[in-house]
Amino acid sequence: MKKIGFIDLHLDQFHANKYPGWIDQATGSAMKVVYAYGKRDKENGLTNAAWCKENEIELLPAIEDVVERSDYLIVLSPDNPEFHEELSRLPLQSGKPTYIDKTFAPDRETAIRMFDLATAHGTPMYSTSALRFASEYTELDRSGIQTISSWGPGGFANYSIHQIEPVVRLMGADPKRVMFVGTPDSPALLIDYGNGRQAAVNHLGENCPFTLGIKNEDGSFKQVTANSNFFALFIENLVNFFETGKPAVDPAETIAVITIIEYGLKAAANPYAWVELPN
Repeated sequence: MKKIGFIDLHLDQFHANKYPGWIDQATGSAMKVVYAYGKRDKENGLTNAAWCKENEIELLPAIEDVVERSDYLIVLSPDNPEFHEELSRLPLQSGKPTYIDKTFAPDRETAIRMFDLATAHGTPMYSTSALRFASEYTELDRSGIQTISSWGPGGFANYSIHQIEPVVRLMGADPKRVMFVGTPDSPALLIDYGNGRQAAVNHLGENCPFTLGIKNEDGSFKQVTANSNFFALFIENLVNFFETGKPAVDPAETIAVITIIEYGLKAAANPYAWVELPN
């Protein structure tokens, strides 16, 4: 059995609650989450000790201990990417396959530093939104896409990655500029790729399914909604990464996603004006 270690801001959160069972099921217990570390207890939630007891996972006192005793590493803190660089510093120097939960980093510079650290130490590493692996999205032909209109739920700061990552996978890692065109209740961002190619990301409320409308250069149109079990498909990919040490996501795409989110938040402060993206 291969041992997986969790490293988190606090362990009482949705991904930490679900990943152990999903991984165990996907691997027939060949991989299990055995160790965990939490930087602090969740306010108004389970303590890290109580969470570990409830989930039958051993709580360790330091990140070093989790890194040393685990075969594979998962850095969580999905809603607090500002802690990812701190939490992943030792994992990224370990040489052990390391997955870092969405959203990868709070800004482009941090994302680049983290990839550079992993590369310097030969550590296989990636990060992704589970939506990247929705079968309805992976079956799409990336060639000839002119325009994408993306819909989804949630707020821009922590949920836009689920729309932006599929856009970047389909349209490329070289967006040119962004413009905020939404409202506080319905954030929306235009992503301009140049040469008449553009994507629009729209947050339309909690009941809005993840959906893409795609127009191709030949004038054809297709609409797809992510109805597949994309979490299960993501876990399959994660398990394969641990087994092979080969990340499924190009670092350039992850950096592009983080850049769009960072500059999209800047654009929200000055709506209807283009904000140029760094190369």
